[in-house]
Amino acid sequence: MANSDLIKTGLCPHKEFCGGCIYQGVEYAEQLKSKESEIGFLLKKNSVAPEVLDGIEGCPSQYAYRNKMEYTFGDLVKDGEMTLGMHKKGQFMSIITVDHCQLVHPDFNKILRATLDFAIEKGYPKYNKKSHAGLMRNLIIRRGVNTGEILVNIVTASDEKAGMVFDSQAYSEMIRCLDLGNTLVGVLRTNCDTLADAVIPDSTEIIWGRDYYMEKLLGLNFKVSAFSFFQTNVEAVTRLYSEALALIPGIEGKRVFDLYCGIGTISQIMALKAEKVLGVEIVEEAVDAAKENAALNGLDNCEFFAGDVYKVLEGENFEKPDVIVVDPPRAGIQPKALDKIISYGVDEILYISCGPKTLMQNLAYFEYYGYKVKYLKPFDNFPFTKHIESIALLRREKEEVGD
Repeated sequence: MANSDLIKTGLCPHKEFCGGCIYQGVEYAEQLKSKESEIGFLLKKNSVAPEVLDGIEGCPSQYAYRNKMEYTFGDLVKDGEMTLGMHKKGQFMSIITVDHCQLVHPDFNKILRATLDFAIEKGYPKYNKKSHAGLMRNLIIRRGVNTGEILVNIVTASDEKAGMVFDSQAYSEMIRCLDLGNTLVGVLRTNCDTLADAVIPDSTEIIWGRDYYMEKLLGLNFKVSAFSFFQTNVEAVTRLYSEALALIPGIEGKRVFDLYCGIGTISQIMALKAEKVLGVEIVEEAVDAAKENAALNGLDNCEFFAGDVYKVLEGENFEKPDVIVVDPPRAGIQPKALDKIISYGVDEILYISCGPKTLMQNLAYFEYYGYKVKYLKPFDNFPFTKHIESIALLRREKEEVGD
């Protein structure tokens, strides 16, 4: 059954085993209600009371919204036929083939199926997490939603480590012959010999095409490389960013810190109006991409620094900003960084969150030190999953409390 047919019926053939979605079979209105209830519970638990708590914003598209997937080679049962896909619910060592997934464009399912068939036909063994033997490790697919470009990256152990040669050219030719709805712009091979169950690239080669795809977001162009972080749901995050930045009054002429900036997406959007934007990100590759994309967009009023947020802010003698924007990972903002951010005494802090638990903990900390949560709104950017995004605007009160 094709993706379009599955979406019409609302059925997912993988829901019994796949651990990717927790809300399969649940009406979308109920999913939103559940996530909104979680936000309410966490607010109460952390004694955070926003002046305005907006209702949760549903996702523009509940299906085929993901622009990146990282699949794993393995088996469903020990020593069974090779599979390629997601971890089975509650069984980390088992992998279920998800070639009819509803959360991705049909091209993803087609590339996954063709890749798995190719590996089986070639007799390539899956990488074993316990013995650390084998060749096939992961498949990463990335897509430019607004450009229609698609990038395929096959991840294997090195030929030396696996004791066999992966036929890169044959794989590339097979992928290039697929009838895809998007435009294939690159086929890559990443060698990964780490013992960890993670894609930590030792090297990446271009088999064909290029090692990046292009994306457009809010009038700007972004070059996204094989391992650069980029928002997974472009349509939904476009709306989230627009609403978030609209909360900052009169950004024109202001100096802004964009902390945990990734490849500088928000930095560059703000730089279209702000006087100066300074971005800080711990992943050096992301900072390099931010600099490259800023140049691509002709923006010379944003500057990027690589390093831990606290260490960069503590080590550099930056001029005090007018506004601070934070978009931390799910772990939230660590105490030292929180204290440093608060020490600037800016009137407004915009918090963009992908982790509601740590968001509420951080908001409670900010409130203790004199900030008030003026506005909070959750977003469901990832239907059928547990994830909740949020935006919050904090404003410094006239009379500070705490020390």
